[in-house]
Amino acid sequence: MPAQHPPSAGAKPGRLKRRPEFLRVAASGNKAAVGGVVLQVRTRPDADPARLGFTVSKKVGNAVVRNRTRRRLKEAARLLLAERPVAGVDLVLIGRASTRGRNFTTLQADIRRALDRTGA
Repeated sequence: MPAQHPPSAGAKPGRLKRRPEFLRVAASGNKAAVGGVVLQVRTRPDADPARLGFTVSKKVGNAVVRNRTRRRLKEAARLLLAERPVAGVDLVLIGRASTRGRNFTTLQADIRRALDRTGA
C-alpha cells in the first residue's frame, strides 16, 4: 500500500468545477487583468491549498482553440504554483483571445503579476 502523505503547502491544488463555485469567486470582487489572462481571487478561512478553476469563453474561438487555451493556462498555473504555493484561496483563471498566441514564459509572467496584484 502506498504511503499517505499529509497535505502540505506544496500539495496539489484542488479544482473548481461547478458553476456556483465560479460565481462565488466572481462575486468576491477581487480580480486582476494582466496581459493574456484575468485572475479572480476569493479568500477562504482555511489554510488548505488553493483551488483552481479555468474558463475560456466562446469569444476566444471554437472548441479546439478554447481547449488548447485552457490546457496552456492549466500548465502555466501548475508550474507557477509548484514554485510558489498558495493556500487559503480559490483562483479562477479566465483565458482571453490573446492567451492563445502568447509566449508561454510571458503567460506565466502574466499569471505571476496577477497573483501579486490580487495579493494571493
